[in-house]
Amino acid sequence: MKIKLLLSGCALTLSALFGSCSKEKTEASIALRPDQSLSALPPASSYSVPLAGNGYVTTLASGGAEVITGNGLGNWTSANSITSVWFRVAQTGTLNVSLRAKVPSGTSNIRVTVNGTNFTKTITGSSYATHAIGSVTIAAAGYVRVDLKGISKTGSYFGDVSDVIISGAATASDVVFANDPANYYWSRRGPSVHMGYTIPAGNTAEWFYNEMTVPAGEDNIGSYFMSNGFSGGYFGIQVNSATERRVLFSVWDPSVGTTTLVRKGPNVVDNTFGGEGTGGQSYLLFNWTAGTTYRFLTQIKPDGTGATLYSSWIYTPETSAWRFIATWKRPNTVSWYTSAHSFLENFIDTRGYFGRKVRYNNQWIRNTAGTWVELTRGRFTIDATGTNDQRRDYAGGLESGSFYLRNGGYFATSTAYGSTFSRPALGVAPNVNLSTLP
Repeated sequence: MKIKLLLSGCALTLSALFGSCSKEKTEASIALRPDQSLSALPPASSYSVPLAGNGYVTTLASGGAEVITGNGLGNWTSANSITSVWFRVAQTGTLNVSLRAKVPSGTSNIRVTVNGTNFTKTITGSSYATHAIGSVTIAAAGYVRVDLKGISKTGSYFGDVSDVIISGAATASDVVFANDPANYYWSRRGPSVHMGYTIPAGNTAEWFYNEMTVPAGEDNIGSYFMSNGFSGGYFGIQVNSATERRVLFSVWDPSVGTTTLVRKGPNVVDNTFGGEGTGGQSYLLFNWTAGTTYRFLTQIKPDGTGATLYSSWIYTPETSAWRFIATWKRPNTVSWYTSAHSFLENFIDTRGYFGRKVRYNNQWIRNTAGTWVELTRGRFTIDATGTNDQRRDYAGGLESGSFYLRNGGYFATSTAYGSTFSRPALGVAPNVNLSTLP
């Protein structure tokens, strides 16, 4: 199956468990392969880890021009900038590290740091060549970080670096890094992770309620914390920049027809989006904070004319009130609430080395008979960056009685695709008066 992720002002279409969508400006089309087992690279005497898919300029000095392109590290001019590369090994023992690099003119002295161990190297030569750096001992399976920093140069810049080359006992088996050039953009963004909630049989859901908390320090720029996902769209909060945060609610167009706005709340911005996918988007600029629990409520119901109405509200403790976002009308669609789920993603490829985490708790649906039903079972899935084994820094499960999702940051352990979890039932239905919602 496929999932379509809209990044800046997102929207989502779901089929099967999560669905399909297409790229529009900052959106992505990602294939989910639940039938595909993880398969690391075949054994080799050495591996070339391309910076194009596995590297980032993690410190950009003032005036620095360093950049990662399809060729790797370029414009390496500043001695104060740092470029970092990650790859994963599953074995302990010796790890030998080399660089494939060139220096168009002059001589460059650089520092290479491998998991905290520093090496210095002098590089010359205007053609790409392999330059041996040194060896370290890997004590435990997990991601290895290699940092590159300039020391001195006689030419105009330090050089171009295309690959980190690794070998030794630590690379004997199960080596993981992004090796698909067509998807380096997605690999550098990092794996998207999802938690699907099981609606008990015999219930037709009209409302979905969820509570979400982003732990302090996990609200990195580029993060989208989606709380209320459904077949045809999603609702959550995101970090767009150092100064802007949003509450975002979007609904995709059906295969025939156009989703239209019925009404919206105060200060809510509504847009349509285009590209390979289209739909309606609504967002509220709101400076939500990490460590605060927000409550999300979405209603989906047919309108009796062959269309379906999608409405969402968020409860913000800062205002002690429910805030209405919007109602969207999706034509040629007759649906109640299906495919209840949440997800976590990073939507800025240059920030895929930052980690992020979110907790979800107290999920309920209200069925068409007017009864609240608690949802306590969750199923963890990942996108193609994970299922195609480009990265393994993804996790989800239970933590202190809540579901959680985690991705990015190149942490060591991961959660198996399709893992299921059950949280303790709280037994207290949502305290919300549906008849007085704004």
